[in-house]
Amino acid sequence: MKWLILRRFSQISILLLFIFAPFWIIKGNLSSSVLLNTVPLTDPYLLLQSFFAGHTIATTALIGALIVLIFYLIVGGRVYCSWVCPINMITDAAAWLRNRLGIKGGNTLSRQLRYWILAMSLLVAFVTGTLAWELVNPVSMFQRSLIFGGIATLFIGIAIFFFDVFVARNGWCGHLCPVGAFYGLLNKISILKVKATNRSKCDDCLDCFAVCPELQVIKLPLKGKDSNPLILDANCTNCGRCIDVCDKQVFEFSHRFSSSLSQPEKIIHPQEDLHP
Repeated sequence: MKWLILRRFSQISILLLFIFAPFWIIKGNLSSSVLLNTVPLTDPYLLLQSFFAGHTIATTALIGALIVLIFYLIVGGRVYCSWVCPINMITDAAAWLRNRLGIKGGNTLSRQLRYWILAMSLLVAFVTGTLAWELVNPVSMFQRSLIFGGIATLFIGIAIFFFDVFVARNGWCGHLCPVGAFYGLLNKISILKVKATNRSKCDDCLDCFAVCPELQVIKLPLKGKDSNPLILDANCTNCGRCIDVCDKQVFEFSHRFSSSLSQPEKIIHPQEDLHP
């Protein structure tokens, strides 16, 4: 449970930092803040909406977005989803309850839907000249409510929780959230990756598929014998769940420039004599 504990520590610590830290340490919220009264931090997705809305963008906002962008290009864009976003704790709890209740199936939503919502949020910003999506964005509303207080936190959290439990598995984060879609695009060129280094040791227990919120990203690196063992899919959140649950230690954190396996895999060709 090492990576799960570290993720929870990260998520809770970031929230507590915004809520209780003196303003000279950090002020603002997860969309826009200033660290130590000097370092600006800006959500690149928010900045992109502002650009499409035709707003004048301050130099400090550009610098802040660049800092955040570089960070996520190193650690992986969707690290935001699994290590920073407070809604992840709600969706994880929903996934746990869904499994405990033995709920299977549910509504089938396209994973591409979140990218359409992302595009629509930018289009609406361009047409209206406002950050219209931020007015209804559950992630932003939930963050602001937790940091500054407000009953909206309760209703947003409950709605997403029940949606994920009874409507669609990993429905919000995996199918609808445009924030995750935006940061997923950064994963295409980010450096930190999960790697199926010891995939030859896999015993097909399927534990990694059971816990992965984006289980489609595992199959090719794990079972594609001629493929790269790195999980390069943009939807991987680098959450470390697969590393935690695998007792064969198949997975580990690595980087995109490492594609070799821990040991050569024996590939059996059909023409080979399989009998002594």
